[in-house]
Amino acid sequence: MDSGLLQTPLHAHHVALGARMVGFAGYDMPVQYPDGVLAEHNWTRSSAGLFDVSHMGQAMLVASDRSHETAAAALEALVPAEIVALEPGAQRYTQLLNDTGGIIDDLMVTRPAEPALDGSLLLVVNAARKDVDHDHIAARLPAGVTLRPMPDRALLALQGPHSAAILGEMSEASTVLPFMAAASMPLCGIDCHVSRSGYTGEDGFEIAIAGEDVVELWDRLLSDERVRPIGLGARDSLRLEAGLCLYGHDIDETTSPVEAGLTWSIGRRRRVEGGFPGFERIARELADGPARRRVGIIPEGRAPAREGTEIVVDGNVVGSVTSGGFGPTLGGPVAMGYVASAFAPVESRVDLLVRGQPRPARIAKMPFVPHRYAR
Repeated sequence: MDSGLLQTPLHAHHVALGARMVGFAGYDMPVQYPDGVLAEHNWTRSSAGLFDVSHMGQAMLVASDRSHETAAAALEALVPAEIVALEPGAQRYTQLLNDTGGIIDDLMVTRPAEPALDGSLLLVVNAARKDVDHDHIAARLPAGVTLRPMPDRALLALQGPHSAAILGEMSEASTVLPFMAAASMPLCGIDCHVSRSGYTGEDGFEIAIAGEDVVELWDRLLSDERVRPIGLGARDSLRLEAGLCLYGHDIDETTSPVEAGLTWSIGRRRRVEGGFPGFERIARELADGPARRRVGIIPEGRAPAREGTEIVVDGNVVGSVTSGGFGPTLGGPVAMGYVASAFAPVESRVDLLVRGQPRPARIAKMPFVPHRYAR
């Protein structure tokens, strides 16, 4: 193993389970277990998959006056989401934007439900961007607001149709959480912060927990026959079928939320008032439409379209694939990419240039597999 790779607190357990480990975002992570990616994907869709996502960055944004409005206003200066109106226990997806409206990272923001934590916001950012994100945020906060990274926290994701029943046996409080809501609660006697969210398109939960306690909870969850460990390979195929972006592939610092099909995450008030980086570009794209759009793509045949594949119409390049692979639930290849807006309507015909040869495909509605979040 590359000694330069970091390890999550569960690293030895992944190895003991026979996982194939790979370097990802600076960590040595399980890409798959002995059953393989296909079996792990299907198990998550039909039962419950357990993911170690402790490599993600967790931090708390804190206002010294303990005012939610103070903390929320500080974050709203950096993101396009409506944060001030967040109710206690509510969670929201948004993006850190640069001055040209490009996405520095996408992240989850939660207003804690506990009155003692009012005036703080919990942030979860992508592993590969956490240092960039933390530095970016900290450098732009007003006096009286600070960012406190929490590197000693671990994070688990329990995803799939049986996840609510499984977690409900540990804490009844988890069963009443609606989608995109969170609360602190004990699981197996261990203090945890649980949100009903995830990145698979399935109902599920993300569980923030002290790193020193995560092994015990991991083992308890895996002792349930409905739960199996799932690696990064199936995590990627699940999120692709769900039409969800992967930072550094489908979104980056050149991509705006409007181009990326994330307009729904821009608060209505923010669209009018602005007050966040890149507002001029985003307001223009909201009014006139972007020059390009993220789209779903279904290739004909069985060959997958990989990242970087050119998308052509009448011999002219109109875009490129940003994520692609086999969709086990669909039983065929799926992809996402960007095309000039004129070619973005669903059912538009395009060709994918594979080894110099055009292969037919069509623009498809996303998600490819319907979301099954708890509403």
